Amino acid sequence: MCRFLVYKGKDDILLSKLILDPAHSILTQSYDSRLRLDRRRPHNGDGFGVGYYTHPSLGPEPCIFTSTIPAWNCINLTRLASKTTSSLIFAHVRATTEGNLSDSNCHPFAHGRLMFMHNGGIGGFRRIKRRIADSVRDEWFNVVQGSTDSEWAFAIFLDSLDRMGYHPSMDPPGGERDGFGHEVLRKAVLRTIERINAIGKEVRVEGGSASLGQAEGEDTRSLLNFAVTDGCTVVCTRYVSSQTDEAASLFFSSGTSWRERRRGKGPDGEEMREFKMERRDKGADIVLVASEPLTFERDNWVTVPTNSVLTIHKQTVMIHPIVDEFYCHDPAHSRSSKFAQTKGQTTTGPDKSVNLPSQPMSREPSTGLSADSMRSVAV
Repeated sequence: MCRFLVYKGKDDILLSKLILDPAHSILTQSYDSRLRLDRRRPHNGDGFGVGYYTHPSLGPEPCIFTSTIPAWNCINLTRLASKTTSSLIFAHVRATTEGNLSDSNCHPFAHGRLMFMHNGGIGGFRRIKRRIADSVRDEWFNVVQGSTDSEWAFAIFLDSLDRMGYHPSMDPPGGERDGFGHEVLRKAVLRTIERINAIGKEVRVEGGSASLGQAEGEDTRSLLNFAVTDGCTVVCTRYVSSQTDEAASLFFSSGTSWRERRRGKGPDGEEMREFKMERRDKGADIVLVASEPLTFERDNWVTVPTNSVLTIHKQTVMIHPIVDEFYCHDPAHSRSSKFAQTKGQTTTGPDKSVNLPSQPMSREPSTGLSADSMRSVAV
């Protein structure tokens, strides 16, 4: 399965300090994913992508660079990352599950000022692909250029945003400063998940199987770790369409500085570099979200709870539960990691104590998939 990384900071950062330099950077994860359990596809070498926002004078659209070359073997990535800065960055390394090896299938995907990427998979995608295509308006059907389930999820997101009265191609109501707004983006993401689940259930029922797990020998559970941004707000989900399984891993880290520490030379004679998130006060000048931690400082990273949505708005991190048929109100309820493992994913870090949050987080329930009634916790 894939790995992704999100950076949102008050100030610009050199891309190399996230993508190349850390000991367990996203580039390193393309060939040495410590949390990867899929031995059939041991590398995330089926292409990569980097998306970032430039100075407003160049327009609100993100700059996207993708390649089917493995990230560890792309000299142009090294050249780009060592000379480019941004305050909002998406990065993704891919292991194919749906779709062939092509630039059009590499994340992140973009439309206008919006950028989107996905880690996981839509359960039973081949059975429901036609229904997904039929569910979106022609404009968003024609946006899809590749053949991945992830890009079709993006099409559903764009269609959902449009149906909410916010056309993705138009200037958002909040302008350059606030974009579409964190509540609007969160609602659109939640609506995307709701629609994917509804289509899958509809097809299963029509096919004579109302099972939420498997139909005709095909696993129909979805792993939907999404990341979407309008250049102002970032919304990420950690989600599985199951009440008994854990979702694929997702972590976040926040602080006032992402500081490099040099630790001499390694066995190969190259300079060893490590980074650490430091916090000088209660502020969060920097927020990182990652499928897999970039460092092994266990107190640097907090696990996003399964079936939750994480929002970064004006450097404040808010976590909301996603309350639907797969939500469990019992705080003692345990989930199995077996499903994620069969998909090459993991649900915990290298040290399970990484799951202990550095600050208490509440997961107050709400009614339905409505972001309005959810209670948030600033971290």
